[in-house]
Amino acid sequence: MPKVKRGRKPPPDGWDLLEPTLEDLTRQMREAENESHEGKRKAETSWPIFRIHHQRSRYLYEMYYRRHAISKELYEYCVANGHADANLIAKWRKTGYEKLCCLRCIQPRDTNFGTTCVCRVPRANLDEDKVIECLHCG
Repeated sequence: MPKVKRGRKPPPDGWDLLEPTLEDLTRQMREAENESHEGKRKAETSWPIFRIHHQRSRYLYEMYYRRHAISKELYEYCVANGHADANLIAKWRKTGYEKLCCLRCIQPRDTNFGTTCVCRVPRANLDEDKVIECLHCG
């Protein structure tokens, strides 16, 4: 997450409410990026990064669309400065995509058979005793 550039324009009102959480998630992201990759599959190395990215975007989505705790100006400021993924939030607003974990899971070109990811299959249609992990985000 990029640092807040305070030299140009001060952040909108309400930034004090979001700043501690976003700084904590930034710290977690740095730790995940610097984590050792030894003993992990190639796909597993990016899973913590995807989870933190999802968590950061979901936090801003909840604050703006669900709780109405922040203003539109502050939300747009956060999206413009890279604190949230606008495309992922746009999908969450559509019906059927409320629990989407990442945008790669709905892209058919990223799968072997041209379908969506296994995490998009309803739990009722999967075997109960078999553990299935999403290849993209775990």
